Amino acid sequence: MGDVWPIVHTERAALVADLEGLTDAQWEQSSLCTGWSVHDVAAHLVDVARTTRLGFLATMARARFDFDRQNADGVRRHRGATPQQTLSALREVIGRTSTPPAPLDSRIVEEIVHGEDIRRPLGITRAYPVAAVAGALLHQVGTKGAFGGAREAVSGVRLVATDADVSIGDGPEVTGPALSLLLAVSRRTGALDELTGPGLGTLARTL
Repeated sequence: MGDVWPIVHTERAALVADLEGLTDAQWEQSSLCTGWSVHDVAAHLVDVARTTRLGFLATMARARFDFDRQNADGVRRHRGATPQQTLSALREVIGRTSTPPAPLDSRIVEEIVHGEDIRRPLGITRAYPVAAVAGALLHQVGTKGAFGGAREAVSGVRLVATDADVSIGDGPEVTGPALSLLLAVSRRTGALDELTGPGLGTLARTL
């Protein structure tokens, strides 16, 4: 996807703008991330934006190399006492270029998928750049499940985007918008309702 940082910075700024008008009740709305509120996801995005390669290894060691525990610890560290404190922290990291030890394309996946984790329950829509969504989808299906991807889950189907020049895999087709495909392979199973095709049942069973 070339230089990912301009895309990441644009998405961070867009999310900050969407969060600015939320009520306290909306901040406590359940997100698409099981067990996390909108506020929790925002805090997670602050944590990820501040994470360096060396810092990631240190926090993983403190979490006994339990990735879920490491994420939960990060949310606790960066969730402000009020939504406005967390929003201010998120605004401050818009331009950061630090990253955990992961492929840089994963930073775009993080911003788009977590952006939807927040926006969809609140009824907020965003027209993401098609190339960014397509690139994020390609990254997810090329990454092993152990590293947060969906390589194994999509091995028996062909994903075809209806709004982008993206066709991935072999087998019965699953078709739909690239964003819906990205969310589905990122295990946001509600997005399966936005997809069609003879391979849909196979995909649903493997996620």
